[in-house]
Amino acid sequence: MDIKSVISFAEKHSQRFIDDLVEFVEIPSVSSSSEHIDDVRRCADFLKDKMLQSGLQRAEIFETAGHPVVYGEWLGAEGKPTVLIYGHYDVQPVDPLDLWESPPFEPAIRNGRMYGRGTVDDKGQIYVHLKAIESWLSEHGQLPVNVKFIAEGEEEIGSENLGDFLDKNQELLKADSAVISDTPMFKKGMPSICYGLRGLAYFQLNLRGSKQDLHSGSFGGAVKNPIHALAEIISQLKDESGQISIPEFYDDVIPISKKEHADLSALPFDKEEYREDVGAPALFGEKGYSVLENLWARPTLDVCGIWGGFQGEGAKTIIPAEAHAKVSMRLVPNQNPERVGDLFEAFIKEIAPPEVEVSVERLHGGDGFVADVSHPAFNAAKRALQKGFGKKAVFIREGGSIPFVQTMVDALKIPCLLIGFGLPNENAHAPNEWLDLENYQLGIISSIYLYEELAQN
Repeated sequence: MDIKSVISFAEKHSQRFIDDLVEFVEIPSVSSSSEHIDDVRRCADFLKDKMLQSGLQRAEIFETAGHPVVYGEWLGAEGKPTVLIYGHYDVQPVDPLDLWESPPFEPAIRNGRMYGRGTVDDKGQIYVHLKAIESWLSEHGQLPVNVKFIAEGEEEIGSENLGDFLDKNQELLKADSAVISDTPMFKKGMPSICYGLRGLAYFQLNLRGSKQDLHSGSFGGAVKNPIHALAEIISQLKDESGQISIPEFYDDVIPISKKEHADLSALPFDKEEYREDVGAPALFGEKGYSVLENLWARPTLDVCGIWGGFQGEGAKTIIPAEAHAKVSMRLVPNQNPERVGDLFEAFIKEIAPPEVEVSVERLHGGDGFVADVSHPAFNAAKRALQKGFGKKAVFIREGGSIPFVQTMVDALKIPCLLIGFGLPNENAHAPNEWLDLENYQLGIISSIYLYEELAQN
């Protein structure tokens, strides 16, 4: 099959591919919000239809205990490998809304970028593959490999039901390799293959100091303020050097090897440029490690939200009855989220002031991932990216989490290629999320090459 005509098709239809993505992003598929349950379902139906329109032979919605999984396949390449493509169609909440320069679900194009919630995480990257598939099938009526495609609706809330879906459908999902596009490139113009992800453990702390809010004049000095107690707890979670204080927390952390330290140090990373992009007065991280090592290969603990007491206009003199915080930990491969949760809960109970009741609610978690880059699929990916972008690909890690990756690798015993086409500063999970449209187009072309390269494995 002539791949040049496939590339030509993608280039000729590049504007339509952008217009098609606008429709996808317009659907507010916020998986964490009960207000958007119908929108998530509508988005699943929409994606199923688009899979069929792209030329896949089959597309089906699989129900779960939560939001549905969308599955599609094209299995007409007899004797060729099968590639499993994974993505997610759910998106993060849009808060704070007032920081968006244009409505999050009304995609706007400015200076070569498409702005909107889900543009890069992960709807744009799902469409990279659908449009590459469409280009092959429109030109030749067939693909160089067999393709199975799954898109879930719960990645942003921990993929709680995807493991069960995998357990029940292992034969359906059987493949020779997996491809996921849900990670960023190292920087603009530098195509990247991600070989490592951090895991996740997420908790909510709940503190109660009294049965109801109390008058601070009548009770102040006699009753412990739960907000004060929460501040005391949080202050003990990390020390001044950035180390997490939970006993045994680091026992399962795999040290960074000398080779990896050298490889990461060789990447063209500008610490000051990174600080300016972030907008921070100074950077902070665990002492003894570089910024990239802290971002990619070391565990973290962050307070993601905190609330309690009176927050309205004016003054109200109370001792609040309750205080709460959301705590996130990014874990490295070999750290088990359940074990970390046990350690965290035990430590909280140990350091909590006796004058308040404390409970730890486990919200969700997932394992980290490190790939064996010696597998031939990684060489295929390197060749495809160099053809698509005209530049040699680099190997990177990613500080974020895709909980399903390690689960899928363990269950299906296949290599997983993490080939993302986003950029580190595209505001995923933040206001004004955007997708670089040149990367979107080059991602489609690279994926066209990727399927041909994987056909040779």
